Amino acid sequence: MEQAKILFISQEITPYLPESEMSKIGRYLPQGIQERGREIRTFMPRYGSVNERRNQLHEVIRLSGMNLIIDDTDHPLIIKVASIQSARMQVYFIDNEDYFHRKHVMSDDNGKFFEDNDERAIFFARGVLETVRKLRWSPDIVHCHGWITSLIPLYLKRSFVDDPLYNKSKIIYSIYNDGFENILRREFRQKLMMDGIQDKDVEILAQPSFENLTRLALDMSDAVIMGSKEISNSVQKYIKTLKKPVLEYKDEDEYIDAYSDFYDEMLMQKVDED
Repeated sequence: MEQAKILFISQEITPYLPESEMSKIGRYLPQGIQERGREIRTFMPRYGSVNERRNQLHEVIRLSGMNLIIDDTDHPLIIKVASIQSARMQVYFIDNEDYFHRKHVMSDDNGKFFEDNDERAIFFARGVLETVRKLRWSPDIVHCHGWITSLIPLYLKRSFVDDPLYNKSKIIYSIYNDGFENILRREFRQKLMMDGIQDKDVEILAQPSFENLTRLALDMSDAVIMGSKEISNSVQKYIKTLKKPVLEYKDEDEYIDAYSDFYDEMLMQKVDED
């Protein structure tokens, strides 16, 4: 059987950001899956707080240079890469001066949520998918971590659905306790539109809250993983209404094996469909 390809798209990865539940999974899960014989690619945003010199990031010229248009404005897509030597693992970074060159991740010094977090999520999602296309790498599984990845399932199921690189990919969305109280800007729905997406697909984002973004991601995914122990009751109830495979929360000692087995189930499903 051909080596399975797993694409990890993460909001946070340590050591590039401080340790958290999500950043540790973003770091150790891809390594563990690679050690179990899978081929991996890993992406995260290049936030301004990521120290380029210390982490030895460098630009990948052949992948950079594309422009993504959001709300009628061109935004250059810069791709950087770094290696975690001890894991023999590369991490690709999605970069752009307007969106990712500030010293904080989602909020400013005073804890104020960045107003353009809506466009940052759009840019990151599209940037990853276009870069993987340029790599000519066809993932069997796309595993999304963190709300900034919540548009990936929508784009894959609607805008990239006929792309031979992606049309057989299984999408897994991990839910974390990474919610925000704010509402994203009202124009979010209009800005994220691409070919293939219809108004009814994004109706839920009339109120662009964390919970509605999560519901959209769940609707468009093939399977769900509980990445945190504490998930809001309303999201848990919503998951129960979906007829999709769900992997319950696993602690630090067991999650890599459990996720690996879950991937196997998804890959078997993929074989049956083929």
